[in-house]
Amino acid sequence: MAAVRQVQVTFDCAAPERVARFWCEVLGYVAPPPPEGFAGWDDYTASLPPEDRDAWFVASDPTGAGPRLYFQRVPEGKVVKNRVHLDVRAGSGLVGEERLATLEAECARLVALGAVHVRTMLADGEEESCIVMQDVEGNEFCLD
Repeated sequence: MAAVRQVQVTFDCAAPERVARFWCEVLGYVAPPPPEGFAGWDDYTASLPPEDRDAWFVASDPTGAGPRLYFQRVPEGKVVKNRVHLDVRAGSGLVGEERLATLEAECARLVALGAVHVRTMLADGEEESCIVMQDVEGNEFCLD
């Protein structure tokens, strides 16, 4: 039997810190403290050569329960739909109108942070409602 391993989710993006800070707000994650010897991330970033600035950033679950999120700068932009996406479990255990109202409220909060509402998929008798969204760089995710 294979051992259970920790999982890190990696995002390719153009602006790692911006995308990481968005996901910190979405999930209640935190950025790590700046590297030793620096008062803040801005000080650390200013110490780097221009080509190395905003090359990566990290977001972590402060409880340690969720996976670490790693954001890395890549030169190419997003072209097609993600093959893997996050489901943000905002409506777990809720059904019907209560679930939809909860998802819509969370959608409004995330739109204010820079997310885009793509479409609302209403309950159909088999599946409960969910909302498809995009983060600040166009990566798809669902409010579920």
